[in-house]
Amino acid sequence: MSERSSGRQIPVVVLAGFLGSGKTTVLNHLLHRSGGSRIGALVNDFGAVEIDAMAVAGALGDSTVSLGNGCLCCAVDASELDEYLERLARPSAGIDVIVIEASGLAEPQELVRMVLASELPNIVYGGLVEVVDAAEFDETRAAHPGIDRHLALADLVVVNKIDRVDDPEPVLKTVRDLVDRAAVVPATHGRVDPEFLFDCRPSEERIGQLSFDDLHRDDQEHDVHPHLHAGYDTLSFVSGRPLAPRRLIAFLDSRPPGLYRIKGYVDFGPYDVRNRYAVHAVGRFLRFYPEPWPAGAGRATQLVLIGTGLDTGALRAELERCVSDGAPHTDDEAGMWGVLRYVQEAEDPAA
Repeated sequence: MSERSSGRQIPVVVLAGFLGSGKTTVLNHLLHRSGGSRIGALVNDFGAVEIDAMAVAGALGDSTVSLGNGCLCCAVDASELDEYLERLARPSAGIDVIVIEASGLAEPQELVRMVLASELPNIVYGGLVEVVDAAEFDETRAAHPGIDRHLALADLVVVNKIDRVDDPEPVLKTVRDLVDRAAVVPATHGRVDPEFLFDCRPSEERIGQLSFDDLHRDDQEHDVHPHLHAGYDTLSFVSGRPLAPRRLIAFLDSRPPGLYRIKGYVDFGPYDVRNRYAVHAVGRFLRFYPEPWPAGAGRATQLVLIGTGLDTGALRAELERCVSDGAPHTDDEAGMWGVLRYVQEAEDPAA
């Protein structure tokens, strides 16, 4: 998400789906539409490769290193995966996001488990993205019943090749019935907006670290690529008053289906006067990262929520209810305990 006092963390996204669903097409699209972000990848049955997101995506296949036995989730264990991730996450590589493109027959839960088990302090789980071929969905489910289990684990489902079916609604409905709170995005030619997965580097100089400008470009640019933004909803929330930690945790623990990403900074006011809390949520995964307030910075909560089928008005109202009223009967000394459950290495916030 950002540079933090404890070091920069790079999201690791697992990109899965059965053979022919369009995983490589999605990855190539992300490379071309990354906005200048540098993407590192572990591709199919291969090893680590650093990819300049501005380079030709076709160079990917000539730059990989084979792992040898055909399936990433079987070819390596967690410590071996860490070796590849460490190569990509070293500061000199300048990588902004890492994508693991699994083989078509990989078990995505094993890859997710290995990423979550990583001992590298500078990476963070970025979500499981499952790609589905809309045109072949029924046949794929019949041949590979495991797809139902994979969809239930996903944080984001890309229903690809939607242009190849006469009526996409039955496929979309079936997928939504199979997922567990995941966002479901229809796509053609693997065109998924990168903001679902990572923060694109803005071409212009940004003020601060939160890329509101990337999410809210002018109408002219939206007209150029309307199909990318049509599949999701965004909500920006700013409050100059601190949030009540108990209320925020209650909101986060009950966030609605389709709310894929939450990012930004939270001000908890008197609960921790020294630190703001960077928040990173993808699917059901949630982390807080306390970091000192920048010198001279105004203190405010700044959040961006991204998902599909969101009632942004209701979400905004719920966030407004998280604003602290300072009443002692609602804001107690144990209020931060819920937040600290999601701090990777919980420390006393007053320390």
